[in-house]
Parts: sequence; C-alpha cells; structure tokens
Amino acid sequence: MKFLFACGGTAGHINPALAVAGKLRELLPDSQFLFVGSGREMEKRLVPAEGYVLKNITITGFSRGFSPSDLKHNAVTIRNLAVSKRESETILDEFSPDVVIGTGGYVCYPVLRCAAKRGLPTLMHESNAVPGLTTKMLSGVVDKVLVAFPDVESRYKKPERVVFTGTPVRGDFSLLTRESAKKKLGIAGKPLVVSFWGSLGADMMNGRMADFIRLNSRSGEFWHIHATGNGKDGVARMVERLAERGVYGLPAWEDLRPYIDDMGTVMTAADLVLCRAGASTIAELTNVGRAAILVPSPNVTNQHQEKNARELERSGAVAVAEESACSGESLYNSALGLLRDRDALAVMERASRSLGRRDACDKIAAEILALAR
Repeated sequence: MKFLFACGGTAGHINPALAVAGKLRELLPDSQFLFVGSGREMEKRLVPAEGYVLKNITITGFSRGFSPSDLKHNAVTIRNLAVSKRESETILDEFSPDVVIGTGGYVCYPVLRCAAKRGLPTLMHESNAVPGLTTKMLSGVVDKVLVAFPDVESRYKKPERVVFTGTPVRGDFSLLTRESAKKKLGIAGKPLVVSFWGSLGADMMNGRMADFIRLNSRSGEFWHIHATGNGKDGVARMVERLAERGVYGLPAWEDLRPYIDDMGTVMTAADLVLCRAGASTIAELTNVGRAAILVPSPNVTNQHQEKNARELERSGAVAVAEESACSGESLYNSALGLLRDRDALAVMERASRSLGRRDACDKIAAEILALAR
C-alpha cells in the first residue's frame, strides 16, 4: 500500500506522523511512504532521518494582524495557495496514494483537500483540545478527524466523523527503562533534569534558562540537558547569554543542544522535565509517566497550551508556572524542591502515567487501514 503524510512546521506536527508511519511500516513492511512538507527546517531534519522520502510544496500561513506587513504576507499566502494546489495535484498523480493523512501545519490544507476531491481516503489528526485553523477548514472535507482529547466532537462541523484516539508517540519512548536510558546517556549519581521550549525555541524562556544553567553550573545539583531550538543559532545565542552571566564553558553535568534527537531516551531517563504544554509533548510525558514543570506558551490560539497544562495540574501530574511570572531562579528552585522530595515526585509520576494513551498509534493505524481497504 501507499501512504502519504502531510505535516510540517514543528516537531509537534511531524513526530506524530513519524510515529504512525513507523507503526504502519511495522504492520505492512512492503508499503511505500511519502511525506509532504513546506520546506521548513524541522521537516528536512526529522523526516529523512527516519528513512522516508520528503517532498515540499509552496505554502505559508495567514497572519491574523492588519499591519501593512501582515497584509502583504497574506497576499503572498493567497498566491501560494494556488501554487500549492497545483503542486499537490502533481504529487498525487505521481505517487497515487491509497490513503492521505495530515497531522498538522498549513501544508495539510492543499494536500488533503485535493485528495478528498479525488475521492481518496483522507484522515486528519488534531493533537490539541481546540482545533486549529487548518483542521477547522478540513473537518468537513476529510473522512475522519482523529482527536487527542475525549468529548470534543461538538467543536467540529461533522461530529460523527470525529474519533478519539489520543496523540501517537514514537516507539522509542517504550524501549528503555529509566535506568537503562541513563546508562545509555552515561548519567549516574545525580538526578536528570531535561528542558526544552519547542523545536523552534523560545527566546524569552531561553533567557531564563541561562540563569537556570548559571545556578546549576555552580551547584552541580543535577545533570541537565537543555535544547535551545533554532539550530546552531540557538546554541550560539545561549553561549552569549551565559558569557554575559559570567559562565565561560560548561561543566560536564550541563549538556546544551540545539535539538534533542533522541527524545525517547532522554525523556525516559529524566527525573523531571521543564517544557511547554503542547499536545505532542503532553503525550510523550504521559506515555513515559514523567513529572514536569509546564510553562504554557502565551502565544498560541485559544490558549490551548494553558488548557492542556491545567488539566494535567488538576490530575496532580505537573506543576504549572506562568511565563510572565517565572524566572530562571524560580524555575531552578522549583526543580530542586521537587527533586529533593522523592515522595512528591513519585506521586506526580504515577498521575502522569495514568493519563498516558499508549495505544494511540494502534488506534490510528487501525482507522487508516479500515479506510484504505
């Protein structure tokens, strides 16, 4: 069979597609796969690394402002929609997929709309409780909308097409124990804290993490892996920030990376995670049952990260800090307090694991194959 995945922009859109593709490849090893993206860095980094072919189309998103630059950007986007439609048609002609799956990003719109008009089986996965613009536009067109949260059918044009599956997580999140993951990373003797603010980085939070790293560089209380996002530029900017704080060179227990390629291993090894509250990150945390300090992004539609975070907080799985109120020092002290209270940390981990949807990949693969056949 031939499976076409459309996804792009961030790791939160791409990793669920990779997880599902991996499950389908396991079930049907002779199948063919094609990924369609928008040419952004994360797609070019993640998709070929998993052995899949990637093709790009010309697509950009809409700006919600009304400034001259916003209006100019939207004019380009409207022109790109026509171009992306032609490019999508060409890809469909050449690849002839049996089913088309979208997992987020503007690239999904032209690809899935063209596929649906041809009568091809189409599915869209929405990882957030509140559907994004692309999902809203496609929800009345695709055959199935697969959702990460239960009881959200009323938010879609055709509730009867909505299926609760959870958000898929790559298989490498279930391969190791915490002990074996730490051994693989060469970590021993101290707890591990992992921090990241999204594959594209978050400048304000990285500034606060410079203070966090400064404090732990001096105290050596725990191992710390931090991903800056934004590739080499993100790391270079962090080095500059640390130098401004008197930190020249990092101790062995501080590991600074542009991106965490082996997130399954790293998160499994973690004793505590500091991160945003995007749906894919939430799925990964609860899959391995890790305690976390969540700082929801204030720059997302309908505050869906805030809603995700508060849901986990009510369950006792995480602590939540508002971006406007936290500092590097407060995050460091909160992390240290939790690491020193092993009983409290254990309670958070049990609550986190109880929320995990570890069969999401199986459910989604079953929905895809039911439509494709």
